[in-house]
Amino acid sequence: MNQSRPDVPAWQVVLGETDWGALQTAFGRGAGLPGLLGQLLEADARVQVAALAELGELVGHQSTVYEATGPVAVYVAGVLAHPAAMNLRPYRGVPVRAAMLDWLASRVYDASDEVVGRTERYVPGFLAPGSVVAAFRELRPVLYRAVAPFLRDEHEDVREAAVVAALLLAEHPALAGHREDLAVQARAVLDTTRNGANRSVARKALEAWGHDVPGSEPVREKAWEWGPRSDGRGDLQPPF
Repeated sequence: MNQSRPDVPAWQVVLGETDWGALQTAFGRGAGLPGLLGQLLEADARVQVAALAELGELVGHQSTVYEATGPVAVYVAGVLAHPAAMNLRPYRGVPVRAAMLDWLASRVYDASDEVVGRTERYVPGFLAPGSVVAAFRELRPVLYRAVAPFLRDEHEDVREAAVVAALLLAEHPALAGHREDLAVQARAVLDTTRNGANRSVARKALEAWGHDVPGSEPVREKAWEWGPRSDGRGDLQPPF
């Protein structure tokens, strides 16, 4: 198997073969996660997005990586190609797939080089082998393979969300070969988006990979509460 292109487990396999009740979440064990994950395949986009919000609280509360974060992220990655991900959010006309990609990007950011480096200064051993964070970071090649098909999606919101997620995932050494192509797409994000968090991700990726980035912008220090293309939980409230 190519290390940079590992297979993405089928969402049915992740759902059925994971011992959810044994996994830690922000609020206890994850026995209720399968029900929430199933809601991501509902026909009603409002149900799907509300489920994403609740999942974010359970496995990403306070920008923390929990035992359940990895399996949930792999499941979300696995349903990106499901027809239900193309349901359009009322009043917005944006596929739920974009929200799923935002959600993944937010989880990956919580375990990014930037966040881990900052945390390790205060919590020695935070990234020790066998830790929850270290295990989650090793999932990045798997998640990348699920995200990659949408890097040139015809829908602008989906495409941008995929690029931002991919830029964060490509911090993994096994994905270094994708960085030159992603740099072109990062520049496109800088040229087209008004989203400050997405601009920050694109700029930092380019700088980290040795590219010249003209101009300067304020650094966004506050962690995302939802995802790089949204405005926190308010994005999940009416009118959706």
